[in-house]
Amino acid sequence: MPENKKIEIRQLTAQDTPALQLPNEPFALHGRMIITRDAAAWHAQVEETDSAATQTFPDEHYQFAEIAKNGFALGAFDQNKPVGLATYQEAFFKYLYLDDLKVNAAYRHQGIARRLIQEAAPAAKQRGYAGIYTVGQDNNIDACRFYLAAGFQIGGLNTRGYDHTQQEGKQDIYFYLDF
Repeated sequence: MPENKKIEIRQLTAQDTPALQLPNEPFALHGRMIITRDAAAWHAQVEETDSAATQTFPDEHYQFAEIAKNGFALGAFDQNKPVGLATYQEAFFKYLYLDDLKVNAAYRHQGIARRLIQEAAPAAKQRGYAGIYTVGQDNNIDACRFYLAAGFQIGGLNTRGYDHTQQEGKQDIYFYLDF
C-alpha cells in the first residue's frame, strides 16, 4: 500500500477542535470474523457473505478538554484539512486504549491509519505503557483485518456485550499491539 508522505500526523491541541469532529463514514459489512481459541492461541477465520450492506457509526462530538483529561488524540492532515483521527484513553493496565480510529474514505489504503497508531507509540511509552489495545466488532471484517495486518494480536473475545440490544449476536474482538 502506498504511504501518503504529504499527510501530517500530529497530536491535537485545543486549537484543533474542528479536527475532533471528523465525521464517521460508512464501512462495508460483508461477513464476520470468527474467533476461536485452543490451548496454544487465538485463531481468526473470516466467514464472507454476498451481502452488500454498510454501517456507519454515530458521530461522537468529541470535546478537546475531555480527550485531554483522559488521554490524547492524533490527527492526520492533508495540508490543513483533517482526514484522519485516533483517540487514545488512559487505561489501568499496561496497554493504552485506542478508543477511536477513522480515516476519510478517500484517504484510506494510504497508510494513514497505521501511522496514527505508530506515532502514538512514543507518547504511550512515555506514559509507561507496553503497548496499545483496541476493540473491533466481529462484523467489521476490514477493520479486524487491518489490526491484524498492523501487528496487533487477538487477546480476547466478548460474546455478551450486545445482548439485549439491537445489535444482538455481534461480538467484540480485543486486539493488542506490543511495542
